[in-house]
Amino acid sequence: MEGIIHFLLHIAGNMGYGGIFVLMFLESSFFPFPSEVVIVPTAYLASKGEMNIIGVIVAGVLGSLFGAIFNYMLACWLREKLLLKWGRFVGLTEKRLTKASLFFNKHGEISTFIGRLLPVIRQYISLPAGLSGMNLFYFSLLTFLGAGIWVSVLAFVGYTIGSNELLVKEALHNITIYVIFFSCALVGLYIYIRRRNDQRVQKNR
Repeated sequence: MEGIIHFLLHIAGNMGYGGIFVLMFLESSFFPFPSEVVIVPTAYLASKGEMNIIGVIVAGVLGSLFGAIFNYMLACWLREKLLLKWGRFVGLTEKRLTKASLFFNKHGEISTFIGRLLPVIRQYISLPAGLSGMNLFYFSLLTFLGAGIWVSVLAFVGYTIGSNELLVKEALHNITIYVIFFSCALVGLYIYIRRRNDQRVQKNR
């Protein structure tokens, strides 16, 4: 991992904000690796005056957004070209895809936003969104918001304590726990609001 970090820093140092964009594009699409190894070191470079922290965040968020859109478009293409034709051989029948699409069409907004905050899931949440045909504008907006929060948190860690590897690891560990609790609370609130709205609709009938 140390070698990877030095390699990524070398790329970011040579390509600047464009390097951050490219790396975060890859991280958010077909070559998933921890976004921490991109944003935290470059934010540390910003703290030393070698980069601008706003530029780091903007490049990171835009890279994440466009990488997610790439996966979204890829999933749309796969559904039309491959899954509907060959998916039945691996259990992905059109009926199952339709059920998954209905679920994501109903809960896609909260799923996309929460997914961008959670480790591992953030790289792959674009695929069910694309497979279900989620509205691209809402997908992009929620991806932008979720990625914006995550990249900003990583940038804050890198900018403030990026020179101390142990403190960075501890901070990232704690932040991940907080994010998971926040996500669970948000999902609970979402379910509560949905149920109340459903009950009101039933009463009005």
